[in-house]
Amino acid sequence: MNVKIVNRSGNLLPEYSTSLSAGMDLRANLDDPYVLKPLERRLIPTGLFIELPGGFEAQIRPRSGLALKKGISVVNTPGTIDADYRGEIGIILINLSKEDFIVNHGERICQMVINKVEMIAWKQVESLEDSERGAGGFGHTGNK
Repeated sequence: MNVKIVNRSGNLLPEYSTSLSAGMDLRANLDDPYVLKPLERRLIPTGLFIELPGGFEAQIRPRSGLALKKGISVVNTPGTIDADYRGEIGIILINLSKEDFIVNHGERICQMVINKVEMIAWKQVESLEDSERGAGGFGHTGNK
C-alpha cells in the first residue's frame, strides 16, 4: 500500500527496522532539545503529515526500549490517526521516571502501526444472546 507523506522535519522517513516489524519509528522534530521532567507530558512534533486511504488508521504506540530503560511512554496509548486527518503528527510523550529525559531532534520517540478499520452499523435490539461469559468483566474470566 502506498501512503502519501509530507516530511518537513529533515529526518528520514519512517521505516520498518526489520522485514517483519509491525511498526515504524517516528522521530522528534525539534529546533532545540527539550527536557521532559518527571511526570511531565508534552506534545512533541514530528514534522510529518500523512494521507491514509479510507478504511485505515495509524496507531501511535510507545517504543519498548524507551519505556523499559527510561520510563518514557505515550499518554494516549494507542493514539489513533484517522484517515481524514491532515495535520502534523504530534506525539504526547510522558516521563514516568524520576529523572529528567532529554528529547533531541531526530530521536526515535514512538512507533506507528497502520491498521485496517471496519466501519459498523448499529442494530438496536431489546436483548442480546447469552454467552458463556455473560456480563462478567474486569478480571471475571477464569474465576469461579
